[in-house]
Amino acid sequence: MLACHFKSAQSLNRINTGPAAPFLEGFVETLEATGYSDRTIRYHVGAVHHLCSWAADKSRSLSTLDDAAFGLFLSHLPSCRCALTQHGKFIHHARFSVALFGPYLREIGVLPQAKPKEVMQEPILASFHHWMLNHRGVKESTLKIYDRFIPALLETVEGNATRIDAGTLRSFFCVHSKDLSQGSASNLTNTVRMFVRYLVAEGISSPGLDNALPTAASWRNTSLPRYLGSSDIDRVIAACDRSTKEGLRDRAIILLLVRLGLRASDVCGLQLEDLDWSEASIRVSGKGRRDAQLPLTQEVGDAVLAYLQSGRPPIKAASVFVRHKPPIRPFASSSAISAIAASAIHRAGIQLSCRGSHVLRHSAATAMLRNGVSLQEIGTVLRHRYLHTTLHYAKVDTALLRLVAHPWPEVAR
Repeated sequence: MLACHFKSAQSLNRINTGPAAPFLEGFVETLEATGYSDRTIRYHVGAVHHLCSWAADKSRSLSTLDDAAFGLFLSHLPSCRCALTQHGKFIHHARFSVALFGPYLREIGVLPQAKPKEVMQEPILASFHHWMLNHRGVKESTLKIYDRFIPALLETVEGNATRIDAGTLRSFFCVHSKDLSQGSASNLTNTVRMFVRYLVAEGISSPGLDNALPTAASWRNTSLPRYLGSSDIDRVIAACDRSTKEGLRDRAIILLLVRLGLRASDVCGLQLEDLDWSEASIRVSGKGRRDAQLPLTQEVGDAVLAYLQSGRPPIKAASVFVRHKPPIRPFASSSAISAIAASAIHRAGIQLSCRGSHVLRHSAATAMLRNGVSLQEIGTVLRHRYLHTTLHYAKVDTALLRLVAHPWPEVAR
């Protein structure tokens, strides 16, 4: 494996006789599997060889290396004068090499598995997380929103949740919602109310306390939905270059968003086993861990199949869509899907204040409404639990309104 990347017999012999030799073949295999180029692999191998030689000089075995030791190695590089650090590129790439080699050593058992970071200090917050994940079916991304507000609420009662009452909730909302947008204020209300429901369920607070906090003020139908017309949608789809692997991936993602109205999180979490080619259907796991079976149309199915056959890197991962730049792996979050959608809209030359995956979901709802699909049917496709949620996505057929709207009479002065 190493011989494929190092043509110089002298360099190969030096690496194979160093303290890193027992680990390099497997490490290189891991780098190859995640799509790193030949040149980058040589950089990483050189840095790892240097790391292991430095550890040997310090009389440290690899099994004793930790984050502090890795930090000491990186800090010594600028003053090191050995052959491996005569080129600045090795120094520049060393921190990336360490970030890759450390997890590899943990994977093969040389280093102990890293302990999960304690995200929260208060036990009640950890219990709330567990309750939300197991009883309410929320996702980790939702818990991140909750974590913005709940610690501040607990600070107002010095960490004693039993002291939370109606006055505490209302005072907290008034103070913390002053500088928030309508959407953020709504998130604040929902977060606090859900936390209080947990307190009630656990017997910490009295029943009914969750009703003490009113809904954040908002008015429906005050604006039209943001969406793209059919011609703009065609331009966005055409902006994905099918002659490239990334273009095949992006086109399949865009079609899933705009034809099936999927969320970015739906696309990010899509697994190979969710595609049923014999039944021409796709299984989507949405909010609250509710699964839904949607039809896989010919256009969307062809795009996904073209990507799987000709665009997707051959990696051992269950996710349908993956990164195409090393390290090749599934997307870490749905924000990557939103970024792909925003890039396609930008390449299409469309000026839009809101660029992302959700505007394509709005466009799908609006297109269905224009084609005569009922709101109930649109809500079924978009997997909404309540009709008023569907109204937010497809409020009005603007084209039909233009036909019936009367001109505004001029006022004579």
